Amino acid sequence: MVRSSRRSLFLVVFILVSCGFLGMLFAQKANPAATSNGDSDVRDSLKQFTQVYQVVEENYAEAVNPDKAIYNGAIPGMLHALDPHSNFFDPKSYSLLREEQRGKYYGVGMTVGPRNNKVIVIAPFVGTPAYRAGIHPGDIIIAVDGKATDNMSTADVADLLKGPKGTTVRITILREGADKPLDFNVVRDEIPRYSVDLHFLIRPGVGYVHVSGFQETTEHEVAQALEEMGDLKGLILDLRQNPGGLLSEGVGVADKFLHKGQLICTTTDAHPRRSVTSLLMAMAGRNFRWLCW
Repeated sequence: MVRSSRRSLFLVVFILVSCGFLGMLFAQKANPAATSNGDSDVRDSLKQFTQVYQVVEENYAEAVNPDKAIYNGAIPGMLHALDPHSNFFDPKSYSLLREEQRGKYYGVGMTVGPRNNKVIVIAPFVGTPAYRAGIHPGDIIIAVDGKATDNMSTADVADLLKGPKGTTVRITILREGADKPLDFNVVRDEIPRYSVDLHFLIRPGVGYVHVSGFQETTEHEVAQALEEMGDLKGLILDLRQNPGGLLSEGVGVADKFLHKGQLICTTTDAHPRRSVTSLLMAMAGRNFRWLCW
């Protein structure tokens, strides 16, 4: 535990030093005189952070979990203080974020949820492996590949159901009216996540499009929906409960409804955002959590 704690502390200090180094690098280009002051501020801040962490580790009532203290506390707190719209992702949450952005994943194709401390099937998606296998809404998932789902969260069960395309997963369920558990061997496949989940004509010439999020396929999906509805005189673009997503896709959708030359959005930054993020990731190494701006 001590070794893990020190390793985690070293890693977060390394990242903070890297951030400070990059900040001083850009500051030096803009104002060479500010470099020495910035260097001193970074050293003082890192020293204070290390001292506070050591005091907490030595005096806290229980063993300090470095992941909880640093990755779930210190780094997200730092980002939130600088900008409430910046987020910190560990490898698992970053993988889920990218999965949502790609507009597809590999699994069996159904929604699961909690009910009475059990994980049940909310609904299989039409045409997916789970749907073709005969899994029904309301089925209780009691095991996946022989692993009991007792005390598992819906996210844990969903992770077990996902996997490489073409692989087989055995799902054991309890179904109302069945005398014994039922086993389904389901072959995983690519499951699309549509961001345009609903579109239709309200009346001739007036369309409705619901966009649930902005992911890598959203611009294409909106274009396809508009083409299917034909010549329109009016359109309701429903963005309710839309959490946002990829800026490029939002720009692409907006571009379809604006005149040439109209301003869609502007971005402002002190330095090239992508190059700094890539550099931090490269220096941090493969095992570090991801900082995303």
